[in-house]
Amino acid sequence: MTFLPLSGAPTPALRALGWEWALDDACPGYLASEAVELPEGAADELLRAADTLYQLFVDAIPDDLPDAFLRRLSIPENLWEIVRHTWADDHHWHLYGRFDLALTADGPKLLEFNADTATSIPETAVVQWASLMAVGLASADGSAAAQQANGLFEGLAAQFTEWRRRNPDRAPMLLLTHLPDAPEDAANCAVLAEAAREAGFDVAHIASIDAMQVAATGPDCGVWAETAPGEWLRFDFLFKLVPWEILAEEEPELTADLNHLTQSRAVVVTNRAYPLVFQRKALLSLLWEQHPGHPLLLETRDQPLGGHAARKPVLGREGQDVTELQDGRVVSENPGEYANQPVVYQRWAELATDAAGHRYQVGAFWAGEGCALGFRRAAGIITNESAFVPHVVV
Repeated sequence: MTFLPLSGAPTPALRALGWEWALDDACPGYLASEAVELPEGAADELLRAADTLYQLFVDAIPDDLPDAFLRRLSIPENLWEIVRHTWADDHHWHLYGRFDLALTADGPKLLEFNADTATSIPETAVVQWASLMAVGLASADGSAAAQQANGLFEGLAAQFTEWRRRNPDRAPMLLLTHLPDAPEDAANCAVLAEAAREAGFDVAHIASIDAMQVAATGPDCGVWAETAPGEWLRFDFLFKLVPWEILAEEEPELTADLNHLTQSRAVVVTNRAYPLVFQRKALLSLLWEQHPGHPLLLETRDQPLGGHAARKPVLGREGQDVTELQDGRVVSENPGEYANQPVVYQRWAELATDAAGHRYQVGAFWAGEGCALGFRRAAGIITNESAFVPHVVV
């Protein structure tokens, strides 16, 4: 891999945006001081890979979503109804997701698909562009002496526009919710809110999901939030940066209310429920069964693999409880909260590595199509705290 040193820093731009979470002591070295130099052909290949993989995921889902299929993927039963409904009803739109890819000697390989609540939106859409601005390679009006594969904001705005088009009877009022006490998630919602305003939403309000009020019946039926002291608004559109499985487990009554409101069209929700099917790592083993040897896939099984492999919990997030194995022997592991879950075994992919021993993983965003790239790096398994590395297309 080759790199472009970034002698400046995006810190002023980040502070202007209020993104202190990316600069505080909890994120030492989170923003890299150099950019990956990516040939134009390689960037195009990665974006095309996102398009191809998305279609593979869509084609893998049977139209009727039978019980056995949902059970194999460990979908909670109190989500089966809403998953089936949103799969069949195009009023509910899949806004975006992020494919995590390995750059190998044999081309890009899929590690997993963060299809429901992918983050790294501000880093990808704004921070890496600010990195180029800091060294004079880009300007605020979009002109640049260097380029990036970075159409994420434009892709999100187009997806919000399409979501509105499919629901012309709904008022363009959007509530964006996230987990409480999560400034990084709020920053992700801030970029999404700006894209929604670009798409014509009159109101795009951000709130903790705990601050949302829901009424499933009666004259106040719908989703509500306090947008100013004493001022409550009802929202026809809801974005939730909260995983469906967390809602199903920790908020079953809220899940049931959202199911009812969704089916009665009192509210339309994104990411709609069926992308959690895409996000299940058990689907990776099904994809391999359907497309053995596909050039974008890694061999993935429900049973142990010989040789060099990774063991992953089927509902794992942020690299937690991913274990590197060699002939069944643990080489390295990243303890987390998912150790008691069912697992899949995936053929180990050697990530691109620099001279310092950092491994690099590609995040390829899909928002209607493959639209943006960003890199994460670490000495070991890539996690949510791994450094974000901007890129330059050369």
